[in-house]
Formats: sequence, structure tokens, C-alpha cells
Amino acid sequence: MRNLPRVAILGTLIGSLLVGAGCSWMPFVGDKKKKRREDLDTTEELLYNRTQRSLRAGNYANAIEGLQQLESQFPFGRYAEQAQLEIIYAQYMSFEHDSARLAADRFMRLHPQHAHIDYAYYLKGLAAFNKNRSLLDRLFSTDLSKRDMTAAREAYADFGQLLDRYPESQYAPDATKRMVYLRNLLAESEINVADFYMRRGAYVAASTRARFVVENYSKAPAVADALAILVEANHKLDMTEAANDALRVLAINFPNYPAFNEQGEFVLDEQIRNRDRSWTNMVTLGMLDRPEVPPPIKIEHPEGFVPPPVPQQEEADSKAKKKKKRGLFSWLPFVG
Repeated sequence: MRNLPRVAILGTLIGSLLVGAGCSWMPFVGDKKKKRREDLDTTEELLYNRTQRSLRAGNYANAIEGLQQLESQFPFGRYAEQAQLEIIYAQYMSFEHDSARLAADRFMRLHPQHAHIDYAYYLKGLAAFNKNRSLLDRLFSTDLSKRDMTAAREAYADFGQLLDRYPESQYAPDATKRMVYLRNLLAESEINVADFYMRRGAYVAASTRARFVVENYSKAPAVADALAILVEANHKLDMTEAANDALRVLAINFPNYPAFNEQGEFVLDEQIRNRDRSWTNMVTLGMLDRPEVPPPIKIEHPEGFVPPPVPQQEEADSKAKKKKKRGLFSWLPFVG
């Protein structure tokens, strides 16, 4: 090396240093390899702590990725079960409701005796409960009972399983309140379907839907409307005895139902005028082709039966019950 010029010696030394560094100075080569190697060498605790920081920061996409990596790299580690449980929460918070329900089913199948399995049931119900909801529902005050009730039925069943299996769970009170809401929503949906059948003269189908509400959602407010539909459907089918039975149940349990007149007779005037109108009647603003309205239906009680007195109901309370919650844009003509 004595005979080499100084410039050549310096170049040789620089070249050897670059080769020894493994091209780590190149930003698109060395950094990626280093990051990949660090990911593979990450310890279980370090990876778990990283996902916890993502969860606390609301970065659920990174949290899901980290939890899935934790489960795959350390399937029998001390954080594996916790990672599977937290994946359900992260997917729920990311509005991945179907994925959250699948993750909950997987967790319950793998860890049926887990101390926090009730949380998996609760999250599964929440995922179904919020599946088809959005901010627009609140702004426009949409009628959820007129939508597809598949998710609502799933949520009702999920919360029911939670209460049946873990009645003492800390999530039981909230699940109970949501079940009451879902029960009323499902009952109202059945009434909408029954009303649809009534408009098309399918009285047997309407009667079946109304009876389902009475038998399965007996504590829902829509039971009164279901009994009224039973009365009208059976009356139009000339099933006098069945119509009277439904009418008696309605009068005894809901004596202040709006269809009763002052004499306690059942009047179908409003229902028929609103439901059975023809196009001619609607175009002429009710002047022509008026629907035929039957006379008021009188209740036939068994001999010796004394009907209970009708309780007095404040007018303000009656109006409050009929008043529906209105959204921000409910004044618009196209908003129901």
C-alpha cells in the first residue's frame, strides 16, 4: 500500500466502511430491513404495551393490527386471551360490527370459562344494536321500526343470552334497558307490517302479525294497537266472537284507547278513513268515493260481568304519549 496514492488509499477505506455498514445509510433499504427485524424481535410485553397506547389514543386500526400480531406471534402467551377480547372492542369502536360479532363468537368458543366472557356477550349485542345506526337517524328523526329488523332481533337475542347466563353481570342493567327498547321497536315493526297487510285486504296475515305482538311482546306499548288490529281484522272476516274477545281485552287493559267513544264502543272511523281511501278519494280531498265505515262496535260482555271503571287520564299526559320525538330537520316535508 506504500506505492498507492493517498487519494486511492482514502477511497479504499471509505469503500470498506460502506460495505461493512451493509448499505444501512440508504433510507429505502436499511430502514425497512431494520424495522422488519425489530418487529420480529419484539417482545410480547412490548408489543402489548404498544397496542394499549393505540387503544388509549383511539387509533383502533393500529390497535387491531398490533393485537392480531400479538396473537399470531404469541398464541400461548400471557396476553393472548386479553388480546382476543380487546380485538372485539377495537373492531366495535371501528364500526366493524360484523367483524366484532365474529370475534366475540370466536372468543366465547375458545374461552367459555373466561372471567370476562360476559363482556364478550355484551359487546356482541352492542355491535348488532348499533349496526344500522348513524348520525343522520338523529338529525332526521327516522322511524327505525320501518327498517330491516334483522340486526335488532340479533341484538335482542344477544342481550337475552347475557341476562340468562350472567344475570349478575355488571353489564346486565344496561342490557336490560336496551332489551326493553328493542322489544318496543320490534313490536312496532310488527304493527307496521300488520298495517301494510290491512291496507291490502290481507286480513288473515294482519291478524297473525298482531297476535304475534300480543303473545311475544305483551309489555310493549304497541300491544294496544295490535289488539285494535285484531278487532278490525276479525270484524272484516266476519269472525264476530274473535273480534269481541279481542275487543274485551282491549277495553279492560287499555280503556283510554283513542278508538273508544264516550259510550265505550269501538269506532273504526279514523282507521278506515286513513287506510282504505282510494286514489279518487285522495285526489278529491275526500269528497268522492268515501270508504264505507261500519257502525261502532259494541262490546258483548258475559252475563254478570261488571267492567272496571275507566280511569281518568289527564289531557296533558295523553298528548305527551302521542307526541313523537322530532329531529333537527323533521320540519322538512319529506322527513317522516
